[in-house]
Amino acid sequence: MKASDLLVKCLENEEVEYIFGLPGEETLDLMESLRTSRIRFILTRHEQAAAFMADAYGRFTGRAGVCISTLGPGATNLLTGIADAFLDKSPLVAITGQADLKRIHKESHQYINIVENFESVTKWNGRIESPDVIPEMVRKAFKVAEAEKPGPVHLELPENIAAMEVDEMYTGMIAPIRPRRSSPDRQSLRKAAELIEQARFPVILAGHGVVRKGASDQLRKFAELFYIPVVTTFMGKGGMTAESDCCIGTMGLANDRQISEVFSRADLIVAIGYDLVEYAPKNWNPELDKKIIHIDFTASEVDLHYVPEIEIISDIRETLELLEGILSTNKKTECVISMRKDFTERFEREGAVDSWPPKPSRIIYGIRKVLDASDILVSDVGTCKLWAAKFYPVYRNNTFILSNGFASMGFSLPTAIVAKLINPEQNVVALCGDGGFMMNVQDLETACRLKLNIVIVIFNDNAYNLIKWKSEKKFGTAFGVSYANPDFVKLAQSFGAIGIQLKSSSEFESILGEALTKKVPVIIDVPMDYSDNEMIYNLL
Repeated sequence: MKASDLLVKCLENEEVEYIFGLPGEETLDLMESLRTSRIRFILTRHEQAAAFMADAYGRFTGRAGVCISTLGPGATNLLTGIADAFLDKSPLVAITGQADLKRIHKESHQYINIVENFESVTKWNGRIESPDVIPEMVRKAFKVAEAEKPGPVHLELPENIAAMEVDEMYTGMIAPIRPRRSSPDRQSLRKAAELIEQARFPVILAGHGVVRKGASDQLRKFAELFYIPVVTTFMGKGGMTAESDCCIGTMGLANDRQISEVFSRADLIVAIGYDLVEYAPKNWNPELDKKIIHIDFTASEVDLHYVPEIEIISDIRETLELLEGILSTNKKTECVISMRKDFTERFEREGAVDSWPPKPSRIIYGIRKVLDASDILVSDVGTCKLWAAKFYPVYRNNTFILSNGFASMGFSLPTAIVAKLINPEQNVVALCGDGGFMMNVQDLETACRLKLNIVIVIFNDNAYNLIKWKSEKKFGTAFGVSYANPDFVKLAQSFGAIGIQLKSSSEFESILGEALTKKVPVIIDVPMDYSDNEMIYNLL
C-alpha cells in the first residue's frame, strides 16, 4: 500500500464525504488514490474557493471539511479560506502537496515553507515525513480541528512520501472518538443565578457558539421563561429565532443606536457562546460598568472590557437547562420588547417601498418573503452584509451564513455551492455585492457543472460601496473605489447559467421565486441605490 492510499483510507475512516480542491503535479499520487475512493472529489476553479467550501462544510455539519492543493501557489491560494475558518471557528483540514524532501533544504522550484506560512492561521499543522505516522497525524488533525473551539489544521504531504510503500504494521486505522462535553460545576451555576436575580436589567448576548452547537431551542426556552432580552452577534443570528419577542436584534455595528440603547441600560450581560472576534467588547462595554457572565465551552479571552464575574466552562445546552431549575425571578423587560416592535415595523415599512433603483432594504425584505424558515441565505462581505446582518430575520440554526471574523470578500458563491450540495431540499440564495461576486466568479462553472440551483443576487453599483461610503463619511469624497462590471446576464449565460436583470422592484419576489425552480444557477442583477445606508445605524 502506498502512503497516499493509506492517507485516503484514513480520511474514509474519518467519514469524509467530500474533498474540495485542485490537483497538481505534486499531488498526482494522492489524486490517483482518491480516484477509487468513496470520497467525492469536488474540483474547484480556484484554491481559495476550495478552502471556503471546506469552511462552509464545517459550519453546516460540525465535522471538518477537507480541502487539498498542490505546493507553492496552490497552497498559498488556500490561505484566505483557511484564515476565514480560523477566525470564524470552523473545523477544516487542509492537505497540501510539497516538493520531494531531498530538495526542501535549498532554493528550489515552487518551494516555500507552507507549514511555516500556515502557522498563524491553524490550530495545528505539520509535515508528514514518514508514511508510518499517517494514521496518527490524520486522527490528530480531525480531533484538533473539531474540538472546541473548532478551527483549521494543515497536513503537508511531500511527493516522495506520498509514493512510498507503507510497512503493513502501520496501516491500521485509529477509531474516531467524539469526546463528551463537560457538565457545569454547581458552584458556578449558583453564582450565575444570583447575579441574574440581582440584576436590574440583564441582557443575553448570544454568539456563534449557540449556533455551532445547536443550543437555540434551549436558549429560546430560557430567555422566554425569564423574559430576558437577547441580542445576537452577526454569527449568532438564528441562535435565537427572530420569531421570539425576546429576540431584540443583531449586534455588530459600532454606531447602532437601537443596540446601543439596549446595552446602555444593561447592568448584566450573560454572554453565551460569544467570541470576542465577533464584535469587540469595548463597543458594548466602553465604561467597564457591566457585570458579565461567560458561558461557553472554553475560558474567555483576556480583555480589559470583558472581565467576567463568573465563567461557566461547559456544555451550553446543559448549562441553560440547569440554570432554569435554579432561577426564580421573572425580569419582565417590556420596554425592550417595544424596541423590537419599532424596529421590525420600520423594516417592514421601508422594505415594502418599490422605489427604483431599489434600496437594500427592499431586496432583503423580498428575499425573506420568498424563502421559507429553513431555507439558506449566504451573504458576502460589503454593504450587502451589513444590511442582511442587521435586517434579515433568521428563524433557524445555520440558515444565515456569512464571513465575519476575517470578513473576506468572495465568500458567498463557494459557500452557497456547499450549502446546496449538502442541503439539496433547501433553497439557497447567495447575496453578493458586485465586487465580492467577481472575486470568485470562476466557480460559477463549478456550480453549473454540479447542476446546483443556487440563486445569486448581485447588488450592482459599479463600486466597492462600503469603502466608498465610509470614505465619503470620513473625508467627504472617495478615491480608488469605482470600476466597470461585465454584463452579468451574458456572463451567466456564458457559463451555462441563467442571467436576469431586475427592471422593477415590484417584480423581485416573482423573479426570485421563479429562479428557485430552475435546474441550474441563476444570477439576478439588481441595480442598487445605496442612498439609505445611514438607516443601518439610525434605526429609531
